[in-house]
Amino acid sequence: MEKASFSSTQGKPIRCKAAILRKAGEPLVIEEIQVDPPRAYEVRIKILCTSLCHTDLTFSKLDSGPLARFPRILGHEAVGVVESIGENVDGFKQGDVVLPVFHPHCEECKDCKSPKSNWCKSFTNDFLSNTRRYGMSSRFKDSSGEDIHHFLFVSSFTEYTVVDIAHLVKISSEIPVHKAALLGCCVSTGVGAVWKVADVEEGSTVAIFGLGAVGLAVAEGARLRGAAKVIGVDLNPDKFEIGKQFGITDFVNPALCGEKKTSQVINDMTEGGVDYSFECIGLASLMEEAFNSTRPGSGKTVVLGMEQKAMPISLGSYDLLRGRTICGTLFGGMKPKLDIPILVDRYLKKELNLDGLITHEIKFEEINKAFDLLAEGNTIRCILWMDT
Repeated sequence: MEKASFSSTQGKPIRCKAAILRKAGEPLVIEEIQVDPPRAYEVRIKILCTSLCHTDLTFSKLDSGPLARFPRILGHEAVGVVESIGENVDGFKQGDVVLPVFHPHCEECKDCKSPKSNWCKSFTNDFLSNTRRYGMSSRFKDSSGEDIHHFLFVSSFTEYTVVDIAHLVKISSEIPVHKAALLGCCVSTGVGAVWKVADVEEGSTVAIFGLGAVGLAVAEGARLRGAAKVIGVDLNPDKFEIGKQFGITDFVNPALCGEKKTSQVINDMTEGGVDYSFECIGLASLMEEAFNSTRPGSGKTVVLGMEQKAMPISLGSYDLLRGRTICGTLFGGMKPKLDIPILVDRYLKKELNLDGLITHEIKFEEINKAFDLLAEGNTIRCILWMDT
């Protein structure tokens, strides 16, 4: 859409198509909705393409608790174009190519200004609101005028969405938009965990538990850091061939380990454990195995997966005393506005490999097919294209 046609909608509600989750576990429904204009510090975006993440799948099945809300527009990996901006918005203008991100970066708080982490004291503690600065106020209404809930401050399963500037990154128009969409979650989380959290050195040994999109992005980050041995752990043997494209050198299938635990197999392969392990599934038992696969004295485990049932993990106190460490990370420790442009640049210089992560590309109207593919384990990332 040209800037001239955007001018006709500026400051007015827009009617468009969206995929709405009406009830937990049910297929999404394509409906016409109304998207209100952006308020102060907000930007309204025309979505060009979006992709489906396991987090979307998980929340689509969530039927109880404060995070289970209906109706709702899911989606949080996408690329769009700025249609209009609200008051007090600097750094974005109509027509800019932008990447919405679920992790906030206000750039002003103590944590955002600190190099120690990517936490944002201003906003990160609130993950229940619809809009970042306006609480449960929604920018979406269905055909009957009922409010529709937002998701992770992005809600990309719609032709238009409204995003706070703390969740928005301007990117180069040179990167293909379907590749750029992956930087909104899986690639930034995986590569960032290697670069920013673990700080993997050249010649290191690495174990990755779970070779989905995040796990493969971890492998890519380790490859770029010059890791000597990268062990992929997955129940799907097909993942090894895919993983080789991203630097995985060895493969362990837990189903074929016999009576040995996966951690024991990895310890045997590495003469005492890997330097770094990454848990990319979100299972407490795997977090423990990842920790036990690292070497005493200096082994570091990074947890990237979200434990769906919030189960506690059990670690040996003596193992901790002997120098092993474990930590978690959101968005791979990346500060979105600072670090995503670096990833875009590395891709444009043909250093960052994103080929192979996208296994399917379909029309937005076929979004339920994408959910089925992901639930069945038959896709890594499925791109949903909006009508252009």
